[in-house]
Amino acid sequence: MTDVIKDRSDHVSDRSTAELVKQATEQMSLLVRDELRLARVELLEKGKHAGIGIGMFGGAGMFTFFGVATMVATAVLLLALVLPAWLAALVVAVALLLIAAVLALVGRSQVRKATPPMPEGIAHSVKADIDAVTEAVKEGRHR
Repeated sequence: MTDVIKDRSDHVSDRSTAELVKQATEQMSLLVRDELRLARVELLEKGKHAGIGIGMFGGAGMFTFFGVATMVATAVLLLALVLPAWLAALVVAVALLLIAAVLALVGRSQVRKATPPMPEGIAHSVKADIDAVTEAVKEGRHR
């Protein structure tokens, strides 16, 4: 391994500054393209899982809606035994609207926590690449 590094350093010292800058530019360009490809793959994978999850939540929501609708009708009929039917329906409707308001507020806070959607793996990788290039440039100046 040290022989490879020694061979590269001998080879690099024989090159002009212009050639080294050109090579560094090409390597950075290649590195950025590779990082963008990795980010795309990561986002596609996350999108696939999110799509499947959202579809399943949609199906669960549909069945929940019908179940809750049946429970609401049951609650109205039960209250209609002790109250007039219109008042029983009004009490149940107000209760449902209060529940909806609480759910909307909790949902809003959860959506705020989910932003911004940044691919975490690529962010760390890009930072490490920048640190490595910065360190290499600093070492090159001190020669």
